[in-house]
Amino acid sequence: MNPPLSVAQYWSRPADEVMQALKSHTKGLDSSTAATRLQQYGSNATTADHGSAKTLRLFLQRFSNPLVLILIFAALVAFVVHDWLNALIVLAIVVITTVLSFIVEFRSTKAVEKLQQQVAVRATVVRDGQSLSISVKDVVPGDIVLLSAGSLIPGDGLLIEAQDFHVTQALLTGETFPVEKKPGIVPEGAGLVERNNCVFMGTSVRSGTARALVVQTGSATHFGQIAGTLSLRAPETEFERGLRHFGMLLVRVMLVIVVVILAINIILHHPTIETVLFAMALAVGLSPEMLPAIMTITLSRGAKTMATHGVIVKRLNAIENLGSMDVFCTDKTGTLTKGVVELDRTLDTTGQNNETVLHLAYLNSSFETGLSNPLDEAVIAAAQKKGLTAQDYEKLDEIPYDFTRKRLSIVVGRKADKTCRMITKGALQNVLAVCDRVQTAQTIAPLNEGYSQTIQQHFAAWSAEGYRVLGVAHKDMPEQAGHYTRDDEQQMVFDGFLLFFDPPEENVHNVLDALQHLGVQTKIITGDNRHVARHVAEAVGFQVERIITGADLDEMRDEALWHLAPQVNLFAEVDPNQKERIISALQKTGHVVGYLGDGINDAPALHAADVGISVDQAVDVAKEAADFVLMEHDLEVLHKGINEGRRTFANTIKYIFITTSANFGNMISMAIASLFLPFLPLLAKQILLNNFLSDIPALGIADDNVDRDWEVTPHRWDIKLIRNFMFTFGLVSVVFDLITFAVLLTLAGEVAEVFRTGWFMESLMTELLVLLIIRTNQPFFKSRPGRFLMWSIAGMVVLTLLLPFLPIGAVFELAPLPGPVLIAIIAITGCYVLVSEMTKHIFFRRFSRPQQTGVSS
Repeated sequence: MNPPLSVAQYWSRPADEVMQALKSHTKGLDSSTAATRLQQYGSNATTADHGSAKTLRLFLQRFSNPLVLILIFAALVAFVVHDWLNALIVLAIVVITTVLSFIVEFRSTKAVEKLQQQVAVRATVVRDGQSLSISVKDVVPGDIVLLSAGSLIPGDGLLIEAQDFHVTQALLTGETFPVEKKPGIVPEGAGLVERNNCVFMGTSVRSGTARALVVQTGSATHFGQIAGTLSLRAPETEFERGLRHFGMLLVRVMLVIVVVILAINIILHHPTIETVLFAMALAVGLSPEMLPAIMTITLSRGAKTMATHGVIVKRLNAIENLGSMDVFCTDKTGTLTKGVVELDRTLDTTGQNNETVLHLAYLNSSFETGLSNPLDEAVIAAAQKKGLTAQDYEKLDEIPYDFTRKRLSIVVGRKADKTCRMITKGALQNVLAVCDRVQTAQTIAPLNEGYSQTIQQHFAAWSAEGYRVLGVAHKDMPEQAGHYTRDDEQQMVFDGFLLFFDPPEENVHNVLDALQHLGVQTKIITGDNRHVARHVAEAVGFQVERIITGADLDEMRDEALWHLAPQVNLFAEVDPNQKERIISALQKTGHVVGYLGDGINDAPALHAADVGISVDQAVDVAKEAADFVLMEHDLEVLHKGINEGRRTFANTIKYIFITTSANFGNMISMAIASLFLPFLPLLAKQILLNNFLSDIPALGIADDNVDRDWEVTPHRWDIKLIRNFMFTFGLVSVVFDLITFAVLLTLAGEVAEVFRTGWFMESLMTELLVLLIIRTNQPFFKSRPGRFLMWSIAGMVVLTLLLPFLPIGAVFELAPLPGPVLIAIIAITGCYVLVSEMTKHIFFRRFSRPQQTGVSS
């Protein structure tokens, strides 16, 4: 629902007028009004796909499957010709299969959604005069939102206040660089790009602070309209692309075989309706119809398991990419180090302890309202421990931190004498760049070459010891009515240094070794200087092979970076765009790249990476861009997540191997049987029953145990290998089917019911038992299957042997077999298991190493 027409073209009207039209106030909405509006306008989401509507859509999707539609059409054909029994059987199998698939997928989806709520993006709003953190979905028109660097903007709105406020809105406008936003009025006909007094949902704050009045939420926003029109979806993953290509292969094979079978049976004057039903059932039989459910179960199980290890999965399909990852890029803070930053020393320009430097830094950090960070927290904690306070000062203005200037300035006024001072803190080189004087022990002196060399020597020495070094400067200012700007940051006095220390993580060396054993190479990409980065890396046992700095990257062509990036494991002094460039270079050379980041400057790299990983304490824009969120900033949980990703991939590939190879063999066998039998080798309802009974154990693959061999190397989709597997094992199945045909014709003659029953039993038992063979690269008796898989196979084998003797067997026209025929079928099944085991070892010796089964690494 849209807000009232009285706020139309809100960008061309004064903020007070728009606020009044929305019945809001600078103190925000009261809680009861906000609750009423949430019911009135609905959840702040870009689609209305919620609750019962979402459940219904998920259920109806089961019936949009082309294979299901084929079955429904076959049932309608049977109804038309009054073949009631066949029609009811087909419909019953359709309903049972789709309902079962829906139930397991619905439960899995709900479980994952519950996990994802733990890392939902939040917004800071003013309610009842107090700032309050709420879920973005609960933001309503009329809310006052507080925005700072790293915030995702939760709705379309009008700026009320802004200070050096820059927004990245390429998502909507395509603008490459952040644009500055200011309160004001723009013409009524201004386009989206020209509305510099507005903020828009889905964009993010690059720097500065602001207050904005939310005017439109959810589907009424510009982002919501785009999402609704284009049905935006995440980019197709490599695994999804492989599945799609493989599905196209199956369709082509299916069409050829079905057309041939249909033609042969028509030429042989077999009953037309039975032939049509037979051909359609056969078409369904080739395809892995339970694959969507298997994938959902497998992925959701992986997501739940990863959650127990502290990894929340935001995008299910990214789990396979995590298993495929072979390069992992990360900053050093919180991964190689503990992430607990402490202010170790505050020193003057001569390297002596100086409390004045601490006090200046404290005033700067305590009044800072932009980007929250652990460095400011460390400064405040150290100053308060010394008993320092800011009560004698008042904040006059702030020039927020940004990643170009790499410094933050606060203008304070001393209450006692009304003097005004700008205090700047930031990266040492960037602070020195705006200084022309230096504070010495006795006086203020010009910043000459001698002082510059001394400062740089101190910086290099402390950095080599692992300290992160910031600079502090000040400048006495005349008080003015307007805002101060970054142009005022000049001719300042350099006061001294802040030395921060982040202790190396004690067990990180073991984790890095574990990642190496998994075939994952770790690379450090950091904005810190090269000396600190090298010291920390070597302190945790990380072997630095080569360092490339941001300055090196500026002079390097893309082609050169493509060549060097795989060989370099430490990148220092890099900016956000350079991080993205490094990720892209690694991808160009065929690597699947993961990136761990938690800051605004990490967002481009997180978007570019195959696997984006963030932490729960990350800024909104980083958390939103990530595929996975770590509840702890710890590489150990990532190691466990990679293992789970590979387990998930392995179980998905197992199902594809098993169903396609068995079903392909059955289709070929039926095509051959159609050439010489005076009757259909199986009835349509028998084919469908066969598929249904074999699919029940297949559901257990989602929880199956995985051999350790699967987890020791990255896995990638290899359609050629799977195609070879399908043809190889399909042909083995055909050979044993032909043997079965010969035995049945010898022992039972051309008695249709006995022939069909014998082949039904042989076909189903071999498909069930081959699950135990193909699910592992080891000899099947050395690899223990999952409990459900093992017992369901045993149960289905027993049911297969008993089915001809049960009343329901007559419904499917299955007849009890004579003793010699039954013994022959059991013997053929046993021989098939042994030959399949031998074929498996020969195949994998020829086409791939054992640990790479089904994949290419």
